[in-house]
Amino acid sequence: MEDTLKPLDDIFGLSPAIQQIKTLITQVAASDITVLISGESGTGKELVARAIHSLSSRRDKPLVSVNCGAIPEGIFESEIFGHERGSFTSADQRRQGYFEMADKGSLLLDEIGEMPLQVQVKILRVLETGKFLRVGGSKELNVNVRVIAATNKDLQYEAVQGNFRQDLYYRLKAVNIIVPPLRERAEDIPMLVNRFTREFSEKNNRPEITFSNEALDIMRRSYWAGNVRELKNFVESMIALSHGDAINANDVSLRLGNQTANPNLPILVNRPAVELNQELVYRTLLELRHEMNGIKGLLQQLLLCQETGEARTEEIDYYANSHFQTAEEVEVYTLDEIEKEQIRRALSDFNGNRRKAAEALGIGERTLYRKIKQYKLK
Repeated sequence: MEDTLKPLDDIFGLSPAIQQIKTLITQVAASDITVLISGESGTGKELVARAIHSLSSRRDKPLVSVNCGAIPEGIFESEIFGHERGSFTSADQRRQGYFEMADKGSLLLDEIGEMPLQVQVKILRVLETGKFLRVGGSKELNVNVRVIAATNKDLQYEAVQGNFRQDLYYRLKAVNIIVPPLRERAEDIPMLVNRFTREFSEKNNRPEITFSNEALDIMRRSYWAGNVRELKNFVESMIALSHGDAINANDVSLRLGNQTANPNLPILVNRPAVELNQELVYRTLLELRHEMNGIKGLLQQLLLCQETGEARTEEIDYYANSHFQTAEEVEVYTLDEIEKEQIRRALSDFNGNRRKAAEALGIGERTLYRKIKQYKLK
């Protein structure tokens, strides 16, 4: 039984949420039912998909993983379904698509929320009939593929907005496994840190370094927007840069800065987490900008009064009251304006490199191209 369940070992943690996911995996693995895995980037959705495949009757056949967000829209259909020779200019020979490659096995459609709308209807047909046509082909092909989809988007919201087909969404979510963000299972962080420490030390042939309890406590209280992936990178960088055999709370604080999760932040519902985070961050930054402008003006007035010897309390109070704004008075920006500004800044930060900007924003390149065109950005 231990060998049979070994694939679950890669899904690390003892929190109730992780234990529930492992139970779901063992329940759905035996059948060929379609599974949708939802969760933020870096939570380990691919590990869940691999565990499902490894525990299924298809384990001896391939698990083909496709990042839908990384395939240019113009060749998406050819990549997924393959093409016949001569079907387009550069098609000098027949090519198998990912569905054929995964025949008798499993196909992981990662970032499925980035899939072009015109291809989604054909994916739905394959799911329902097991049949498809290569690009430029006239003969229907049959495949026996178990489809597992993964997304960091709220597909129900995307379907309502017209960015994703509702019929495909309902077909995919026959079973929906939701992988929680790391901040919602913070009790697993010490175990994950120990595991990453051991793996890094073994791989790099160096003595293991320990994290103090105080350091682990700070890490448990941190937000970890990048989830387990971010935690792993952080642990590895801390070890690589350490000079002793232990990492203390001060070491961790210096590297993490002020990233502690705030339990008092307002929670908005019925919208994707990515959009909520963007809006909260930008509204906070806008309020801070107004406050800083007020402080700057007040300091200038105080200095002027000091130089002229006219530092009257009532004038300072009047100036301060007229330059500080309450949260209600801060200029309100629409979500589109916030998104446009975030994209503009990302493009500027990476000198117009759209691939790097898309990675930093946590979206697919095609989505970024669409947004650039929508907002008329260069």
